[in-house]
Amino acid sequence: MTDCPNTSSPVIRDIIAERVSRRSFLSGVATFGAVAAGGGFVGSLFAGESFAASAASSLGFTELKRVYDKDMAVAPGYTAEVVARWGDPMAKDVAEFAGAVPSAAEQLLRFGYNCDYIAFMSLPKGSSSADHGLLCVNNEYISPNVIFAGMTEDDAGQKMTKDQVDFGMAAMGHSIVEVKMDGGRWAIVTDSPYNRRLTVETEMHLSGPVAGHDLVKTKADPEGRIVKGTNYNCGGGVTPWGTVLTCEEGASDTFGGKTSASPIAAVLDRYGFDGSDIYGRARFHDRFDMDKEPNEPNRFDWVVEIDPYDPASTPIKRTALGRMSHEASTVVRNKDGRIVVYMGDDDYFEYTYRFVTKAAYDPARPETGKDILDEGVLSVARFDADGSLHWLPLVHGEGKLTAENGFASQADVLLKTRLAADAVGATPMDRPEDFETNPVTGRVYAVMTKNKKREQDKLNPANTRPENLWGHIVEMIPPGGRGAEADHTADVYQWDLFVLAGNPKDAATKANFHPETSDNGWFVCPDNISFDPEGRLWVATDGANDFGLPDGIYGVDTEGPARGLPKLLFTCPAGAEATGPCFTPDGKTLFVSVQHPAEDAETLDKATTLWPDFKGTLPRPSVVAIRKQDGGAVGA
Repeated sequence: MTDCPNTSSPVIRDIIAERVSRRSFLSGVATFGAVAAGGGFVGSLFAGESFAASAASSLGFTELKRVYDKDMAVAPGYTAEVVARWGDPMAKDVAEFAGAVPSAAEQLLRFGYNCDYIAFMSLPKGSSSADHGLLCVNNEYISPNVIFAGMTEDDAGQKMTKDQVDFGMAAMGHSIVEVKMDGGRWAIVTDSPYNRRLTVETEMHLSGPVAGHDLVKTKADPEGRIVKGTNYNCGGGVTPWGTVLTCEEGASDTFGGKTSASPIAAVLDRYGFDGSDIYGRARFHDRFDMDKEPNEPNRFDWVVEIDPYDPASTPIKRTALGRMSHEASTVVRNKDGRIVVYMGDDDYFEYTYRFVTKAAYDPARPETGKDILDEGVLSVARFDADGSLHWLPLVHGEGKLTAENGFASQADVLLKTRLAADAVGATPMDRPEDFETNPVTGRVYAVMTKNKKREQDKLNPANTRPENLWGHIVEMIPPGGRGAEADHTADVYQWDLFVLAGNPKDAATKANFHPETSDNGWFVCPDNISFDPEGRLWVATDGANDFGLPDGIYGVDTEGPARGLPKLLFTCPAGAEATGPCFTPDGKTLFVSVQHPAEDAETLDKATTLWPDFKGTLPRPSVVAIRKQDGGAVGA
């Protein structure tokens, strides 16, 4: 990867000064649906301009004191209990996890490794049940250094045996498990017909403009329409018709060989394919060797649609949504019925995207959702210094997206999404990760986790700090009104910086939270986010360990006098990050993935925790349910 792509977007310090000095912007955005009735905190970028004497946070819990040790911790008055752990049985007659790494065949019947994005899908389908449903959980990757004895993160790719490689392939992907509240606690329904694993071996279909393109044809699939598997599943989303979108966040590390055999070698380089093969797959499986199957990489880095309610269904890779290191695919039904998907490309200096369907979805006819994601317009964002956000369409034949510039068709544009975004002048961001829409206000929040590579001369309006080690959150404001009245299909939005993460007491960070933020409340490296039914933002962090802090979950008001005031609810055990926060429809359970506990250890024998079992020899990534002890809504 180059430090900054070839883009025509402005990156000069003068527009930063213009942006920060634009004091009147937020006070005037009521036209676009903003509101902080009663005054108070109206924009964390301008902290200190006007605040109520004391912020009345809507978050009623006593803030957790930061704890960073071998166990998780949760605020007083709450419980945090493990629901699903790596290795838990997902089929009848499968024995309880005994502490040893299972075979690949056995792992297919067990909950996957390194859980990430979570979707809770109520049972029965179409209901709003909050005590019975399906947990649909991404299993992003494996951590060989704390799975196999004697291996480090750097040498595992060469040391792993075929059995170990095959286990890794079986442990990644996606897990679907039925869960039910029983005696006040969540539990897996082990013999559920819904339970299943999707891995890099699961058959999937390619749909949309790229299906059948010459660059996705392989020896095993000469038609270029049937793909084997999904990989590096990170973020996701849920559709109104009851399917789950799982995001492939980069496949480059899982391929060996050289890109030179590919006709788009330069494109693969831009997507990070360097033959690193950190899991050793190419040594045993030809399709992961780019010398032998040069087109196989092009069949990954897509958004995959899964029907969790139909175990016999075939997942579909929706290529119209573009090819990138997908970190999110957040779905909104616009007021005109069209479906909007917001996406981030999680890499240094990459971009934020939006897809708008051609057709409208009719909730009275769920069948109208079938294949609706195959036709529409993919756009990329440009953030301007005057507070306007412009969605730039990535449509073949428009502007520079022509055959003369290397884009022979819409399929070409989608296969080369990053290069197309360069060509139209999108704004390079600080690792765009999750996107979520506030159900109350209709505003969209986009997370920039960090960017240590950004230099002073590469600053831009939406990314204002060089060597940004702390991350920030961008607020995007569609026109049209609040909530369901917001127009998510408009060409132009307004935008602002919601928080600049970091320690507010360290001037070097230039952090910007609400001024009443406590020593436990500020955070670094926001990653995944979620909203509760009341419109409060919940932030999961990834990277606090680098600062000697635990990663965790923070609640934040987005409106009123406590806007931008975070409160710490939950912390992870040593070496783990918090990911995939997800609420039940009643807001009374917050599911959180605790990913890669002890991964900071060089080797397994140096693991700093054996969470959550604290016995045997292996830490186990898990999904945790956070609940209020009195049975009320989380955060109330």
